[in-house]
Amino acid sequence: MQKIYLDFETYFDTNYTLTKMSTAQYINDEQFKVWGVGIKVDDNETEWYSEDETPAILEQIDWANTALVCHNTLFDAYILTQHFGYKPSYYYDTAAMSRGLYPNMSARLKDCCVREFPSDDSMRKGEELVSAKGIRDLDPATDNTIGQYCVQDVDLTYALFQSYIKNFPCSELDLIDLTTRMFVEPKLLMDRGLLEDYKEEMAKRATEAIAASGVTREVLASQQKFAKHLESLDIVVPTKKSPRTGEQIPAFGKNDPAYIQMCNLYPEHRALWDAREVVKSRIDETRAQRFIDACNPDGTFSIPLRYYAAHTGRFGGMDKINLQNLPRGSKLRHAIMAPEGQALYIADLSNIEARMLAWMSNQEDLLRAFAEGRDVYSEFASEIYGRTITKEDKLERYVGKTAVLGLGYGMGHQRYKDTLKSGSPSVDIGDQTAQSIVNQYRTMYPNIPDLWSSMKGLLWEMLSPKSYGTHYGPLIIRANGLELPNGMQLKYPSLRHEAGEFIYTTGKEYIRTHGPRLTENVVQALARIVITDQMLDIQSLPEVDIVMQVHDEIIAIGSNIGSDVILNKILTIMRTPPAWCKDLPLDAEASVSSIYDK
Repeated sequence: MQKIYLDFETYFDTNYTLTKMSTAQYINDEQFKVWGVGIKVDDNETEWYSEDETPAILEQIDWANTALVCHNTLFDAYILTQHFGYKPSYYYDTAAMSRGLYPNMSARLKDCCVREFPSDDSMRKGEELVSAKGIRDLDPATDNTIGQYCVQDVDLTYALFQSYIKNFPCSELDLIDLTTRMFVEPKLLMDRGLLEDYKEEMAKRATEAIAASGVTREVLASQQKFAKHLESLDIVVPTKKSPRTGEQIPAFGKNDPAYIQMCNLYPEHRALWDAREVVKSRIDETRAQRFIDACNPDGTFSIPLRYYAAHTGRFGGMDKINLQNLPRGSKLRHAIMAPEGQALYIADLSNIEARMLAWMSNQEDLLRAFAEGRDVYSEFASEIYGRTITKEDKLERYVGKTAVLGLGYGMGHQRYKDTLKSGSPSVDIGDQTAQSIVNQYRTMYPNIPDLWSSMKGLLWEMLSPKSYGTHYGPLIIRANGLELPNGMQLKYPSLRHEAGEFIYTTGKEYIRTHGPRLTENVVQALARIVITDQMLDIQSLPEVDIVMQVHDEIIAIGSNIGSDVILNKILTIMRTPPAWCKDLPLDAEASVSSIYDK
């Protein structure tokens, strides 16, 4: 299979730009125009093809036998598939590969080249394109300048790919291909009518809430003016320490414990609190518009899933849409549909982080509870309250669930208390009760605090060359990091120990870490590998295609005929642990629907 390294150059101006528009908006806009394309076939010389030459050269390529390599492939591949109608057989992306190899660091082409080739001044990105802003029709001189710029970008992409590919696991390359395909070859449909109705509904609700509050949108939107209004009502303004300046500032975040406490103290001003939240958090209305903007002309919806968005490898949102924080039951979810004659297969991996934590710590009683299908959250809640708690006891179970999910990473009583208070439902417990629950958890599951100590030891070993290459469970100790079972690394660049703390850098800032935090990172990274391995296994089934991933959910599309058989195949995959943790008890739930209704 041949590899084609490609970069499109396109028209832009001050307002018509990717900084202000989504990829779909930009490319589907009537202003969209391809200035030309730079193409390198395998190791051959890179060529620039101007606007008039581009369609003919693209037509000559055997795309069914071609792997595409770009830097930020979602953009170039979207043009190729949606604008020109060509679909390569495989997608690489050097920007995505950079995020995998250097998490939390810039994946811009310019920065990648400096980082990868620090001593080679020839490996530097030019800046000539800035002079072309607002020019639709290029004169020969400008076309030549842009062509040189584009050829250089393609050559840099080629050089990066040759360097990155040496240390990049094949499974992770398949994930890049899969997530790219979700965006550039969309299969899901979007119900625009539902989105328009929902947007109108939310706007109406906001107008009504503001009117009921008796104050203007301007007052509600401004911290200073809102604080003055509260003072006029003889309400003490809640404050918190600024993480940037250290000074006391108004605590007006909807999840700030002090703000929640104020709202609870003054229920007579409920209309005011509701209006403030509506004005400051019009997220659903904004999202509805972004969903509308992201719709393709054929009614499909490109899924923007950012590969390696987090230090631990978890996916994230991009292109101005983040499906990872879309609330369950949201009407925005219901707008995502399967095409006629097909169905969505929605599979949810159960308690994966809690299970992985129990496995890593060898907390056998907790592992046994998961293996037997018991409700761990209710069981711990029963320990807290001294009586049997079931799923029907929603508030009490929530207290137990928050403990199981949070205390395993070293959460102290104050943070646990604040988490409960800022959650939904909001639960207010005293300091003594919170500390008692923390103590209960650590006593009931003693292997987990022991794991924190072991992880602190791993931080020391990352600084000790004699430890490099040694194993800790599924992990291999490396300099400033841990090698994961899939060949990727959980990295802590420039790790050092000073003033009693472990510190590493992201390139922009220094971050403190410790045993419990490393535990959280390791558990999340390993859980992510379980999920992504399952994605690739499900994708290998001939009956379905993976079209979306949200948190611990894997969403596939397939025929609505024979759904029970397909569901069973998916569940079998999701309940089967990988070879490196074959005794990890897994469980999953799955359903079939015409819409994304989880």
